[in-house]
Amino acid sequence: MKGGEDTAMSGESLESLLKRSGNIVDLLRNSQVGAYVYPVVPIEFSNWRSEQVGWQKTVVLYDQSHHMSEVTVSGPDALRLLSHLTINSFANFTPNKAKQMVPCSYDGYVIGDGILFHLDENELLFVGRTPAVNWIQFHAQTGGYEVETTRDERSPSHPRGKAVIRRHYRYQIQGPNAEQLLERLNGGPLPQVKFFHMDAINIKGRRVRCLRHGMAGAPGLEIWGPYAEGDEIREAVLEAGRDFGLVQVGARAYSSNTLESGWIPSPLPAVFTGERMKKYREWLPASGYEGTASIGGSFQSPNIEDYYLTPYALGYGPFIRFDHDFIGREALERMAPGPHRKKVTFAWNADDVLKIFTSLFVPGGENYKYFDFPNCNYASSSFDRVLKGGRTVGFSMFGGYSYNERTALSLGVVDPDIEIGDVLTLVWGEENGGTRKTTVEPHRQLEIRVTVAPTPYSRAAREAYHQGWRTRHA
Repeated sequence: MKGGEDTAMSGESLESLLKRSGNIVDLLRNSQVGAYVYPVVPIEFSNWRSEQVGWQKTVVLYDQSHHMSEVTVSGPDALRLLSHLTINSFANFTPNKAKQMVPCSYDGYVIGDGILFHLDENELLFVGRTPAVNWIQFHAQTGGYEVETTRDERSPSHPRGKAVIRRHYRYQIQGPNAEQLLERLNGGPLPQVKFFHMDAINIKGRRVRCLRHGMAGAPGLEIWGPYAEGDEIREAVLEAGRDFGLVQVGARAYSSNTLESGWIPSPLPAVFTGERMKKYREWLPASGYEGTASIGGSFQSPNIEDYYLTPYALGYGPFIRFDHDFIGREALERMAPGPHRKKVTFAWNADDVLKIFTSLFVPGGENYKYFDFPNCNYASSSFDRVLKGGRTVGFSMFGGYSYNERTALSLGVVDPDIEIGDVLTLVWGEENGGTRKTTVEPHRQLEIRVTVAPTPYSRAAREAYHQGWRTRHA
């Protein structure tokens, strides 16, 4: 069956929405989609501070079963299709390996990213945010490939009491005590699995597939299986973890781990412009992620392309391999010599951050934009201006607070001449009292001093991560 099941989009297309809406930036900056929710998983199991400490000091259980979409691609052309959609090389990409897949537009700008699992001969599974899944689905259906697709959407943000069922449960066990806990579960030594390779372990008599991974400095395992077995496996993990200080991480703390580990999770998908992207925009629904996502922050440009990012800027330069034909290759070959913006961490000045909260206790006064703990993002994609001498030199794109580091942090990109240790100015909040997003209250802007720091920010993560995973930059 070519292209998988017919999932032709009904109703208005994204292309039609863009034509009738005028400026797409204004549309997205005033989106009414609301807050991004990490669904189903409890907000906190204990408290977000202790949960953050867990991933650095003991061991944590992340429940990733609900907030990501996934698509399985199977058939004789599965590998050929996915190779055509990513900057990554597929040389020696064989079953039981995985990679961070980064699809780009024809002009070489990032659409999204996620993890691609090579499950078996002619069977691959992609797990990530919806924009990249949409891109894969579109080409599977329209590209003439001999493939079938099975898609599973992220769980609803607001289930309203209805049962939530996914194809797979997906857990990560991470932290300094992860290996001991996993050996207890397995009933003996773990298989010697290389980084981003897969194998299987035994849990309560079940064969459970696993990926060698790392999100918290010390490498651990990601495990998954049929959703119906998820409760049984979780209970086994919790029981085995009692002796190792296991901490369950709730939805509130979960996303903040990336502040220490250095992954920018939600760049704006670069799909809104370009004649070669038109067919895709006609396929996408106006009501989907791309048409309803929100842009937030102090950076404002009428040109949506000013919000696009290259793989180089996001730290994916080392992944690019020109050993295969892929969408965006010609554009990236032209960009390759540089110069390139680069990914960094911004450490926020504590005295300046305290001004945000002081403003909340001045009756009748005008407050600054609220900074939520431990994740201060209030849009699908954030773009706060970062200045040097009044000149915009980059964006802050994903922010919050690390209890481990006792610091407000954000991840972003800066011009190539910016150095580690430079003190810059971040403009916090939106212009003219704020846009009409439901997550934005009336406020005034505040300039905050930020110090440029490496990614990952956490020393443990920098020293323990496998070379090439969130640590190397072009």
